[in-house]
Amino acid sequence: MTTVDLAVAQQQLQALTDEAAHGHDVIITRADGSAFKLVPVVTGTPRFGSAAGKITMRDDFDAPLDEFEEYYR
Repeated sequence: MTTVDLAVAQQQLQALTDEAAHGHDVIITRADGSAFKLVPVVTGTPRFGSAAGKITMRDDFDAPLDEFEEYYR
């Protein structure tokens, strides 16, 4: 993680944005004690299969629900 003062960040903005783009945490601090984190914004179209293995369904996903038993008789 890189932590820099705002004055330094203004001079090194290109290098700090490159660092954030490569997944590194970049924190910019101000004299009043507040801090800000640079994060890349994901843009573009998701790639096919990029969520593979991240989504699961229970085995009984399509099983009838007890609350609706009167409707499916």
